[in-house]
Amino acid sequence: MNRRLTPLIALAAAALLLAGCSSDPLADQYREGSSKGFIAGDGSVTEIALADRGEPIEFSGVTETGETVTSTDTLGEVLVVNFWYASCAPCRAEASDLQSINAQFEDGGASFLGVNVRDQAPNAIAFNETYSVTYPSVLDVDTGAMQLAFSGSIPPNAVPTTLVLDAEGRVAARILGQVTSPSILETLIRDTIAESSTETSTE
Repeated sequence: MNRRLTPLIALAAAALLLAGCSSDPLADQYREGSSKGFIAGDGSVTEIALADRGEPIEFSGVTETGETVTSTDTLGEVLVVNFWYASCAPCRAEASDLQSINAQFEDGGASFLGVNVRDQAPNAIAFNETYSVTYPSVLDVDTGAMQLAFSGSIPPNAVPTTLVLDAEGRVAARILGQVTSPSILETLIRDTIAESSTETSTE
């Protein structure tokens, strides 16, 4: 009898451990109820109401082409930040969709920025060439500064993760995992752009 129970006990303990590790601030906010949205799929989507957003994210980093980018560069417009690395299968699967959405919103109130968490410049550039990605990525493997800046919004090792930042640089929405429905990300971006228009019209 004890031999049969031992594997079950071990599985139960592992499940509890994983449940504890999966907790993160945005998920906790959602479980507490209220006005945040949640869509379950291959990746979960969390939307954060205006009143519940934290402080603007401040960051600085160097891209695969050696250019410095900072959080102040895109203030006033929506910024989509995607955490990825070249050998990540879900990252490869979503790359074309992200580039397509980036092209849709180019000069349309939103821009994209990648954060490569594992690769050096040659691998990142090769990835961009393979998937025709035109938006830049900060190389974060050496310093981890970008991951630290966004640590309140992304769980450790959650790659890919895509964040939508509002015009003030605050996290407005998050897709945890692969973007499997481009239309959802498009809607999140459009809604966040619309917020700025609404705020301007009411001032």
